[in-house]
Amino acid sequence: MAFWLDLMFGNPIGLLSMIVIFCTLGIISYLTWMFIVKSAPVK
Repeated sequence: MAFWLDLMFGNPIGLLSMIVIFCTLGIISYLTWMFIVKSAPVK
């Protein structure tokens, strides 16, 4: 576990890759949420 934490957050490349992964997940979840909201039937 310590090896993976050091690999991800110990150098700038690992930190940048984790930021990219989290931003990608955030964008995907936002687009999914928007799709669900816009696909809901109008009341």
